[in-house]
Amino acid sequence: MEELKKKILTEGQAIGTQIVKVDGFLNHQIDVAFMEKMGKEFARRFDGVKVDKILTVEASGIAIACLTAPFFGYPRVVFAKKTQPSTMTDEFYGAEAKSFTKGTVSVVRIA
Repeated sequence: MEELKKKILTEGQAIGTQIVKVDGFLNHQIDVAFMEKMGKEFARRFDGVKVDKILTVEASGIAIACLTAPFFGYPRVVFAKKTQPSTMTDEFYGAEAKSFTKGTVSVVRIA
């Protein structure tokens, strides 16, 4: 993850004390080759662990989750929704998550 630290230091932009803007390689543009390297690093760190799903939060986490999946044999990528869609029943797993960029707290949900 040294490469990730370097990328954040060289391409990230601090906004206040709690936000690092990484639009150039994750949020608004995706550096696919870099995300693939991160997926490979996750696989190295979790070598020997049976992974049958990769869980992330919708939006920023989807790209890295999808590019990590091949290194674990293509398990399903599951992403928590930030708002409850009309197709989701009342039975779901949920947890509060704070958005530092929007200044809100919402319940992320997985059916």
